[in-house]
Amino acid sequence: MPRKQPEPLESAPLAYENSDFLNSPDGRMVRIISEYQEPMARFRRERIQDTIVFFGSARFRELDEASSALNKLVLLENTGSTNPAPEEEQPASPYEVEQGTAPVQRLRLAEAAVEMAAYYEDARKLSGMVSRWAMGLPGRRHRYVVTSGGGPGIMEAANRGAYEVGAKTIGLNIKLPFEQQPNPYITPALNFEFHYFFMRKYWFAYLAKALVVFPGGFGTLDEMFELLTLAQTRKLAKKITVVIYGSSYWKSVINLDVLAEKGAIAMKDRDLFQFADTPEQAFALLKAGLMEDFQQQAVWERDHAEEKPAQPAEGVPETPLPSAQELLGPDIAKTR
Repeated sequence: MPRKQPEPLESAPLAYENSDFLNSPDGRMVRIISEYQEPMARFRRERIQDTIVFFGSARFRELDEASSALNKLVLLENTGSTNPAPEEEQPASPYEVEQGTAPVQRLRLAEAAVEMAAYYEDARKLSGMVSRWAMGLPGRRHRYVVTSGGGPGIMEAANRGAYEVGAKTIGLNIKLPFEQQPNPYITPALNFEFHYFFMRKYWFAYLAKALVVFPGGFGTLDEMFELLTLAQTRKLAKKITVVIYGSSYWKSVINLDVLAEKGAIAMKDRDLFQFADTPEQAFALLKAGLMEDFQQQAVWERDHAEEKPAQPAEGVPETPLPSAQELLGPDIAKTR
């Protein structure tokens, strides 16, 4: 018996337009590559050469809010979340403090909120200082662009300081399983959202020429030690200036000297970072480290500018001309 004539078929979707495939386990490699190539294209288009990365807590708020409006919910539920933490985890309100009705834990949180808000203001000021300085450097690309995780708190302060002086500023946000959004001070063309933490960390690490670590929690510790480990193991073929901001906070949270005293790290590993307690002190440390990098890069660009290698008899250059990546793309560190 003859088979029924089949109905005409519609064209199959192109592989890169097939959302079922792209969002499946089989499409994971495509998603990973996309989180490398799409940011690369944007960094090249925006002429970003390298960055200064600011890490710090997402839960801190600006000083005016913390000191004069503690009756507002100022602590967030989680890193990157827009939802407030439970009432019992919020700082005491001014009324509770005045009436003496605040539980001890909430009273301590109220005092800490003001203390920690000072770090927001310091991050904002430092970001503005270093961004204004970087904008004055000669070159065809944007140097030492302030970069954060894109969320609230210290991240917002860093982007805000750069925004306020008219500089480009980058936000590398992460998609999380709860409500969250980027802060409004990120340059729109440099507002990123990642699915994979490791791809986000890649872009933190490989463009950074300096790192400033403000007080924070698990995420800040994770990111700080990730970069310090890369520097310690000399995995990156570049020097990263690391400034740990707020020595009293950090020395009460972790004792890095004990790691050296117990032999867990080498004594010289303590030279991988420096402490700072004021925006002016941190800026001086950053400027010293970055000027060394800038001068080295200037020598390289001078030596390669309009470079025309001698032509041997066969007509093939003895040394290659700079690649498009070297001339136009971000300064992604080589690995050893």
